[in-house]
Amino acid sequence: MSTPTDTPARPSLLSPGVRAMLWAALAFSVMSAMVKLAGSRIPSPEIAIFRGAITLVMSGIALRRAGLSPWGKDTRWLLVRGVLGCVGLHSYYYALTTLPLAEATVIQFLNPVLVAALAPFALGEKPGPRDVLGTLAGFAGVLLIARPTTLFGGNASDAPLSLSGVLVGLFGAFVSALVYLVVRKLKDEDARVVVFQLPLLVIPLTLPLAWPVWTWPTPFEWLVLLGVGIATQIGQVKMTESLQQETAARATAVSFAQVAFAMGWSVLFFHELPSLTTWLGAALVFAGTLLVARSPKKKA
Repeated sequence: MSTPTDTPARPSLLSPGVRAMLWAALAFSVMSAMVKLAGSRIPSPEIAIFRGAITLVMSGIALRRAGLSPWGKDTRWLLVRGVLGCVGLHSYYYALTTLPLAEATVIQFLNPVLVAALAPFALGEKPGPRDVLGTLAGFAGVLLIARPTTLFGGNASDAPLSLSGVLVGLFGAFVSALVYLVVRKLKDEDARVVVFQLPLLVIPLTLPLAWPVWTWPTPFEWLVLLGVGIATQIGQVKMTESLQQETAARATAVSFAQVAFAMGWSVLFFHELPSLTTWLGAALVFAGTLLVARSPKKKA
């Protein structure tokens, strides 16, 4: 009686860490679209409160089911991750409220470039040539998609950019880069523990900002806010898993895909038809992601 021979599995085009970051980028793009939908009436600090509350509950349930301590193994670095995440979140929200969306987006997505620059010093991880080229291609794609008037020109009547918005936005991008580096340092922690720490600080620190402008959601807005929380939870877990499996520069370079995904949601749900330069930018993001995905895997 003949026995079937085992055929070797074909190697996957994308490593598990790259796939995890692509899922994170998709989830964060869904979150951003829902934040835009809810933000037409609900103030952004209140959205942050609901987002934090939902992710806190989901993370707590996941930890309880897994029998894991919510305080993890390295409480000091987990606390640092939570503080930096809270500061980065509020810096980004401030930039969004004081700058045009395109400028705020481009400034925020400086963080993968900063990660690539800082990783050799902070983690001893030197990005390869494909990682560097992919990061630069991805950022160039973000520029073409967002087309900030600062670089691409605008009407003479356009108001100058808020200096405080630019400075806080740059600070937020730098802090976000530090978050990625700290999460990479916490690669021995369970991803659910790392995610649990952020809302523990976001909720109490955001409540004083949300309370004076509190607006009760409608039934539809409750569903949208629930979607924001669920998408955030998926994105945070997958982002953490990616950073635990890939070098920081490699993982964060793939996060540029979030902008291309967001472009798709704009077309489908907000009827914002992309221009030729937007399509070109999306192609650059895709090419940069593929370059990074196909680069030789470095040891963790």
